[in-house]
Amino acid sequence: MKYELFVVTIYLIMTELLTIIVLSVYFLFLYIISKVTKGNEDNDTFFLGKRKSPWFIVAYGMIGVSLSGITFLSVPGWVKEQEFFYMQMVLGYVPGYLFISFILLPIYYKMKVYSIYEYLRERFGYYSHKSGSAYFFLSRILGASLRLFLVAEVLQLIFFDKLGIPFFVTTLFTIFLIWLYTHRGGIKTIIWTDTLQTTFMLLTVVICIYTIFLELGYTSITESIESSNFSLNMFMFEDFSNSKNFFRYFFAGMFIAIAMTGLDQDMMQKNLSCKNLRDAQKNMIWLSIILVFVNIIFLYLGAMLYQYAFVNNINAEGDQLFVEVIRSGKLGLFVFILFLLGLMSAAYSSADSALTSLTTSFCVDFLGMKKKNKKLKLFFIDRANSKKPIFSTFLSRRRIHIFISFLLFLVILLVKYLNNDSIISTLFTLAGYTYGPLLGLFAFGLFTKRSIIDGYTPYIVIISPLLTYLLGKYDMLLIGFNFNYELLIINGLITFLGLYIVSKKSTQVRPF
Repeated sequence: MKYELFVVTIYLIMTELLTIIVLSVYFLFLYIISKVTKGNEDNDTFFLGKRKSPWFIVAYGMIGVSLSGITFLSVPGWVKEQEFFYMQMVLGYVPGYLFISFILLPIYYKMKVYSIYEYLRERFGYYSHKSGSAYFFLSRILGASLRLFLVAEVLQLIFFDKLGIPFFVTTLFTIFLIWLYTHRGGIKTIIWTDTLQTTFMLLTVVICIYTIFLELGYTSITESIESSNFSLNMFMFEDFSNSKNFFRYFFAGMFIAIAMTGLDQDMMQKNLSCKNLRDAQKNMIWLSIILVFVNIIFLYLGAMLYQYAFVNNINAEGDQLFVEVIRSGKLGLFVFILFLLGLMSAAYSSADSALTSLTTSFCVDFLGMKKKNKKLKLFFIDRANSKKPIFSTFLSRRRIHIFISFLLFLVILLVKYLNNDSIISTLFTLAGYTYGPLLGLFAFGLFTKRSIIDGYTPYIVIISPLLTYLLGKYDMLLIGFNFNYELLIINGLITFLGLYIVSKKSTQVRPF
């Protein structure tokens, strides 16, 4: 008995020491990369990496960004509820990415934009531009906060709780580390750190699958699936009222890809850093193909984790499944180290680029800061003497980067106390409300030749999510049909119709 207690104590001490070492070495690597890639730290480097990023490096790094910590933990945990039907949505991503490649990217490259929402200013006007930018800002703040919350929660559970460190300190520490290696080089640094992080994440998943496969004594993948409670069936064509129906999932996935990638400054900023349009298109096409196979691997990992948990009497599911299997210690220290690396890589590859893109959008879309403007001087006027400023201040890109970091910190704390659902489900639900207006705005600009009364746009993009929420809440009562992730499409349609109502035929030729 004393020997067993001694072994457990030594294991816990080693786990804590290894956690400190892994965290330190990991961020040291990221910081070194940021020092090497920072360039001359001007806005052109920070915003677009001087448009010199190799497309294959961007494509590989975007795997980690597209998946994030939510996929790393939530998709495997989602297998119990969704089985392999989630792949129907993933297949919908492919035509969505093709739309981005051949419709949206040519426009962005032709305009030579820093922020993709500059298109809305050219197409509609000032208020549409600000409305689109504001919705991206809201979407990315919430999305990045959900992703970082999940990682901070896990680090808190497996390490910081043992040291008596509160959650808000864990979160603040996490945000600080991300700021530390992104505040200089911006997107140029992110392109290369994403490569390292994607490698760690994929390596972790493959080795975890292999280890569990051997632990359970399987000789083939088919045997491992047949021995579980999950079937290989991933398509459901009958019963359209079922939320797992193929067509509902497929088209929801297609529009989610268009909205959350093609209309998202974070994802498009990496594409715009490529040398030319052709390279950016190759990046998106290859990414769409690779993501199909990577998501299959994550779902298979989920099936293996559930079976391993059942065999070893580990009572966990959902977002906590992967964590509890690792915490049990039965897979060994090596897998524990890999899990830490994979989790941090999956989360930070998404969070660091979100922080960079939010800074870019705020600087370009709200402050009008471009390549030559490293600082903006704001004057505060004395109302009694309107010609005489009482004081002025400088807003630099770095100060804005700090402000965004602090804002993320506050929102993560809010998520901590409000979230009670699967994180990936929460993310897709929020996307329906925040990306819907962007979908409607861009669709109206691309597929009509009409001009709008620009001043009405802010009202339309506020009313549209409200109507969508009411429809989602009372859909069974109103029409006898239960909407799911299709609410994104509904939201976009309502926005489109609202813009049509305040539009008129244009006598001018569209700029794009």
